[in-house]
Amino acid sequence: MERVDVLVVGAGLGGLSASMFLALEGVNVLTVERHPGTALHPRASGQTPRTMELYRFAGIDRKVLGVSERASRGLRITVASSLNGTVFHQIVEDLDEYDLSAATAAPWGMAGQDVVEPILLERAREAGADVRFSTELVSFTQDDDGVTAVLRSRDSGEETSVRAAYLVAADGGRGRIREALGIGTSGVGAIAHSVGVVFDADLGDRLEPNVTDLYYLQNSEFTGALTNTDVPGRYVCAVDLHPERGETVDDFPEERLVRLIRIATDLPDLEPKIQWIGAWEMAARVADRFSAGRVFLVGDAAKVTPPTGGMGGNTAVGDGHDIAWKLAAVLRGDAGPGLLDSYEAERKPIAEMVVTTSLHNAKERMVPDLDLTGVAEPVDQIALTLGFRYRSGAVLEESPGSPEPLPDGSRPGAVLPGYGDLVENPVEPSGRPGFRAPHVPVGAGSTWDFLGHAWVLFSPGGWGSAVEEVRAETGIALEYRELDEPVFRSRFGLQQGGASLVRPDGIVAWRSPEGVADPAATLRTVLARVLSR
Repeated sequence: MERVDVLVVGAGLGGLSASMFLALEGVNVLTVERHPGTALHPRASGQTPRTMELYRFAGIDRKVLGVSERASRGLRITVASSLNGTVFHQIVEDLDEYDLSAATAAPWGMAGQDVVEPILLERAREAGADVRFSTELVSFTQDDDGVTAVLRSRDSGEETSVRAAYLVAADGGRGRIREALGIGTSGVGAIAHSVGVVFDADLGDRLEPNVTDLYYLQNSEFTGALTNTDVPGRYVCAVDLHPERGETVDDFPEERLVRLIRIATDLPDLEPKIQWIGAWEMAARVADRFSAGRVFLVGDAAKVTPPTGGMGGNTAVGDGHDIAWKLAAVLRGDAGPGLLDSYEAERKPIAEMVVTTSLHNAKERMVPDLDLTGVAEPVDQIALTLGFRYRSGAVLEESPGSPEPLPDGSRPGAVLPGYGDLVENPVEPSGRPGFRAPHVPVGAGSTWDFLGHAWVLFSPGGWGSAVEEVRAETGIALEYRELDEPVFRSRFGLQQGGASLVRPDGIVAWRSPEGVADPAATLRTVLARVLSR
């Protein structure tokens, strides 16, 4: 029987991200995927600055930007009858509308899933991950010590057994692992169905060149979408499918799709070359639990969200990174198993906000008749991207207080109207535990240059010897960064002698705005609590 630390089932964005980050942490990880290779469809396109921060941790951020010529050249989102028809609503005219340079050193990315997955795969294998395609999970059982799985090669039919300490289920929204665990879902459910088609054509000036140009189309013939891709001259079009009327993808032969593409583009003589046709369901579901025993759900296995807003794939990457660093900490002995309880506590609220916000986007852009009675209000997408808050045992909340004002007199951490304390304005960070560590310029770089590979204690001074002492005692990768500029103290909410402990994912785990009597004892206690040691 083969033995590994972690078995990952599924090699989409969530599964490959988990595999890559696990391997980079030195974990023995095996990943299996039933399909013969990575995605051929662009599907989840675009990377938020948060995702690019995570990719930077892995050293692939430049590659991801490099595979998309559209990465830094703009974004346009339009609701219209067709590419040259009536414009009903201009949602985004220029990516500059979302300038977040004050909140992060990371840029936006625009690459499609089809070109990002090979980069994740290459980096995972470089780091030591074993990734096997055309291999499916047949069955699995778990006990107190691990998971036993039966795998089958779809090419030869040969079955093998694998024993793993943990299983990461990244097998998608229709995967069987969640169901096998008896975990249900809640949410609106199926909203609409579409037939997607990838095609090559010369659309002339119908789409803005060298930017991500996304159209949501509403006309008398169909409702759908059309956008460009990272492959020059290649586009993706989706048109509505009505299974309630008995329609299937077979009712959309190439000649019908060509006619609809001509209507969408206002090019009656266009001769598109069809590259791929497939059906997909737009749905909104969140798993009732994100784990069961030694099995953890990531990506679409944990939540299915409408594509409107581009948050599904980004959330999957976040899931993969979150469970990876936590599993690695437990497997190394840095943390107790209780740290893994923070995965659901932190990631499920994110999934719920993503699904809710995407639903409202879907109503505005694609499904105007969608009934959202009882659905919560949407969350500001910028706040959800960089101003989200984690609450779990891996974060020690402090007593409420008023952060020191910024140099311009404004107060950091302004709560956005209608969102309670779920998110804050990332441009005015509070530095409070549970939020991302503030981005503060340091020389030609940023405080984020120090993050991603260890626990980091930031302080204006007085904690260096404590960090050395605790690091020597525990063996935990713990670094110390002493910064004493006024903007740093203000954004991190620290006075002289204060300290902020930041996790490997860039989240503030604990903060003491002022000095403490015994820094080493305090740091020892804090780490024991947040790591469930």
